[in-house]
Amino acid sequence: MPHDLHAALKKHFGHTAFRAGQQQVVETLLAGRSALALFPTSAGKSLCYQLPALLMEGVTLVISPLIALMKDQVETLKARGIAAARLDSSLSQQEVAEVFDGMRNGTLKLLYIAPERLMNENFVERLKKLKIAMMAVDEAHCISEWGHNFRPEYLRLAHVARELGIRPVLALTATATPSVAADIRAAFAIAQGDHVQTSFHRPNLHFRITPCTAKQRLPYLTKVLLKRKVPSIVYVTLQHTAEEVATHLQKSGVNALAYHAGLPDEHRHAAQDAFMSGQTDVIVATIAFGMGIDKSDIRAVYHYNLPKTLENYSQETGRAGRDGKPSVCEMLACADDCIVLENFTFGDTPTPQAIRQLLDHLMLSGGEFDVSMYDLSHATDIRPLVIETVITNLELDGVLRPLGSFYASYQFRFLQPEQRILSGHKPDRQAFLRRLFAAGKRGTKWITLNPDQAAAALEEPRDRILKALTWLQESGEIELKPSGSRQKYRLSEDAHRRDLKEITKKMQQLFADRERRDVERLRQVIELASHRGCLTKWLLNYFGETMEADCGTCTSCKEHEKGLADDSPREIPQSPTPPITTEHVAAIQELLREKHPSLRTSRQLARFLCGLTSPATSRERLTRHPSFGLLERIPFADVLAQTDSMGRL
Repeated sequence: MPHDLHAALKKHFGHTAFRAGQQQVVETLLAGRSALALFPTSAGKSLCYQLPALLMEGVTLVISPLIALMKDQVETLKARGIAAARLDSSLSQQEVAEVFDGMRNGTLKLLYIAPERLMNENFVERLKKLKIAMMAVDEAHCISEWGHNFRPEYLRLAHVARELGIRPVLALTATATPSVAADIRAAFAIAQGDHVQTSFHRPNLHFRITPCTAKQRLPYLTKVLLKRKVPSIVYVTLQHTAEEVATHLQKSGVNALAYHAGLPDEHRHAAQDAFMSGQTDVIVATIAFGMGIDKSDIRAVYHYNLPKTLENYSQETGRAGRDGKPSVCEMLACADDCIVLENFTFGDTPTPQAIRQLLDHLMLSGGEFDVSMYDLSHATDIRPLVIETVITNLELDGVLRPLGSFYASYQFRFLQPEQRILSGHKPDRQAFLRRLFAAGKRGTKWITLNPDQAAAALEEPRDRILKALTWLQESGEIELKPSGSRQKYRLSEDAHRRDLKEITKKMQQLFADRERRDVERLRQVIELASHRGCLTKWLLNYFGETMEADCGTCTSCKEHEKGLADDSPREIPQSPTPPITTEHVAAIQELLREKHPSLRTSRQLARFLCGLTSPATSRERLTRHPSFGLLERIPFADVLAQTDSMGRL
C-alpha cells in the first residue's frame, strides 16, 4: 500500500513525499478507522482527507465553518482536475443545481459544506441516497465545551454521522489541549492509537513580549511598522480600535487598511485582496480576519490587544512565516485589555429570568414542536449561540431529541412557462402539480408555499411536496428559495416530570462555569506574557508537548542571554480603573428617558454601556447610539451595580 500511496500522491498532488503524520492518517482512514489529526497550522491537514477521498468509493463530505477556506480549496482541487464542489450561501441557483447533479450522478469526489447544512432535512434526505466514503470535520475543537470556540452544531455532527452510518470520520484541528482532544476522540469514537499529533514547534517564529501602557502602544507600533516594512497583521479586539489604529498608521505613512466584520462586504473583500496581492503591507484586524488565509510570507503578527485565549494566540501567530522564514510574533502586553475581554464573557451570560423564559417555551410546547432560533433569540434577548448551547445540553441530558431542521416556507418562480412545465408530465402528475401550484400564494414573480399547509390542503405527505419542488428545481424548471429555518424537536416522555427550577439552576451553573473558564483562560494569557522562562516551551507545554532545550529566540531567552532578567515575573502595565463620572451618570439618565424596549433590565443596559451587542439592541439599531460602549473600560460588575442602583427592573 505505501508504494501505491506515494504514486497517488505524486499523480494527484505532485508531491514526492508525505509530511510528518500524513501517511499514518491516510492509512488509518483507508483501513476504515476514524482518526484525529492534530497538526499545527499549515502542516498539510487537508491532504489527509483529499488523498483518501480519491482512493475511496463515493463522495467525501468535508465540514468547514469557513466559506473562504472552502472556496480556496475547491478552486485548488479543480485546477488539479479533481471533482470537488462546495455548497454555501454565496452560490447562485444554477451553481447549486450543478452541485446537486454531481452528487446524484456520482461524479463528485469531495463536497465541502458548513456544519449547519446537516440540519437541513432536504439535504440529509439527499445524503441518504449517496454512497458516502467518509466525513472530514475541520476545526474539530469546536465540538468541545472545554475548547475555546465551542459551537453547539458541532456536537450534532457526531450524531448525524452515526445516524447516516458514516465511517470513517477524520477530525482535524490545529488547536486542542489534551482535554479537548479527549472530547473529540470520544465524540467520534476514535481510538487513542489513531490520534496522530505532530510537533507544534515552529522554530522560525520568534515570540516577543513588549510590556506597554495603553498610551505607549500606538506610537510604539507605528515606529516598528515604519522601520520593518514587511507584510504584517495587527490584531485588535474591537472594531472601532481597528479603524482608529489603521487611520493613525495611514496618516503616519504606513501602508495599512482596517478589516472587521462591521465593514461592508466589498470593503472587507477589497482589504483582504489588497493584502493578499501585496498592495497593502499591513492589515489591522479583529479576529474576523485570517481564517483560511493562505499567505505564506507574513513576516510579523502583532497583538495590539491581548488575545482572548492561548488557543486564539496560537492560531493567530500561526499565520506568520508559513514559508519557513524567520517571522516575529509580538504581543504589546497591557493588562487594561482584561476588562474589555472579561466584559465580553460576562455580557454573554443570560439572566436566570431569560433562561427560565426560554425553558418555559421549550418544555411547555407539547410532545413534538418546532422553533425558530431567530424568533427565540429576539423573544428572550439571548444570543442564538447561547440558545443553541441550552438546547444542545437539553439534548445531551435526554430531555429533547432533535428531529432535524426544515423550512417553514418556500418561494419559487417558474423558469419556463407554467403550461410548458405541466405539459411535460403524464395527466395524473399534471393534476398533482396544478394543485400544488394553486396551494401557493402568488406574487408578481414568486409563489410562496407553506409545505405543511399545502400537505393538509392536498391531503398528501409533506415529503411528496418537498420531493416535487426539489425535482422541479433540479430539472431547471423552477428557482427555489427556502426561508424561515426552523428546528424540530421531541420532548422525552418523562420531560414533564423534570423540575424546571432545577434545570434553570443547572443551566445557570453551566454559564457560570463557562464564565469562570473564560476568565481563567485570560489569566493564562497574562501568565504567558509575565513568564520569564522560555515562551515557546511554555506554549508547547500548554498544548501537551514537551521541549527539552529553550528556543533561544523569544524575549525571555534573549533577556537571559544578555543577563537582563531575574526570575521575578515580567511586569505587565495596568492603569487604574477609570471611575463612573457624573457625566456618565447624566448620559445614562438621558438614555433611560429614551425608554428603549431593548434596555429594560439592568443587565441589558449594562451590556449596552460596555459596548456589547444583543439581539434586541441590534434589532433596534442602537449600536450607533452615542452611549453605546460608554463604559467599555469599566468592569462589567461595576457597570451592572451602577445600572441596578438607577432603578432598573
